[in-house]
Amino acid sequence: MLDEILSRYRNELPRIEIAAKLTAAHLRRRAARARINCEVSFRAKEVGSFVTKALHKNYADPWAQMTDKAGVRVVVQHEGLLDPMLYLIQESLSVVGEPEDNRLAAGAEDRLQYPRLHVQVIASGDQVSDDGRPYECEIQIRTEAMDLWARMSHKLMYKADGSAVPSNVRRSLYRLIALIELYDLEVRRGVEAMAQYPDVAQSNRLLGEIEHLFRTFTEHEPRRDLSEEVVDVLVKTIPDPAVYPERLSRFIDDRRGDLERAYRDYGPESDHFLRHGRYILASQPESLIIFERLSSSKLLLHGRWIDELPESMLYDMADAWGVSL
Repeated sequence: MLDEILSRYRNELPRIEIAAKLTAAHLRRRAARARINCEVSFRAKEVGSFVTKALHKNYADPWAQMTDKAGVRVVVQHEGLLDPMLYLIQESLSVVGEPEDNRLAAGAEDRLQYPRLHVQVIASGDQVSDDGRPYECEIQIRTEAMDLWARMSHKLMYKADGSAVPSNVRRSLYRLIALIELYDLEVRRGVEAMAQYPDVAQSNRLLGEIEHLFRTFTEHEPRRDLSEEVVDVLVKTIPDPAVYPERLSRFIDDRRGDLERAYRDYGPESDHFLRHGRYILASQPESLIIFERLSSSKLLLHGRWIDELPESMLYDMADAWGVSL
């Protein structure tokens, strides 16, 4: 029976990978629109892992009982974003059963344990198995600190026989969870405190906004150092930065077709970028501000730009947007 199921898994693995990829892409777009700061990754269980788990768990029906054939991991900035991300998943995908959430499990208050938050969903897209059923996808939601602990402990003791790991080592690893809880709480406190003083970190706040908006166009990973350098200049061309994100959102809604064309022709997947290394800013989130400023205040933008940044970069962006300077 296992040979038959293994053959089926090999045959369906490409579709499972697509299902996981589409689910991850769906969550990236939805999280960007909801302004939830997160990283989303995906995987399909490798054939070897499928066989090992089927044998180890002694499943009667490995295909039906192994619910993590497709998997997505969402890593948010701090613990205050776990529930908003969980709600977003529940609202935008078909959830199978109840989420596995032991963060506040009754009776476990006196123990240090890894806070599991898993949701089983019907995968996004139209991929179906040989029997015509849509694939399911297991989504793990973690904070950055939780993810660090999970990856570290995975290397040392995950799925190991309890007797193989000394008790003092296991205890040390679980003691770290107390530090992780404190770290998450302090990160959340810092983020919420900074939100009360937007003028203190005006450029960072604006950069955070455009990073979310940029992800609705591409999954490309931009250079943060370049973004910080350019946004520091761009913010000097914006009369009221506090309300500018709303203005930029309206611009994106009105000109989405033009923006999609610009990113298709000059963005991170274009020949201009991949072969010739030109139009580098079209692969950066700050390009959204540049395009908006070229449409509304290009003289002010040009004047500020030439004092601090290479003029050729702005001319490339004007070319991509179809305007002259």
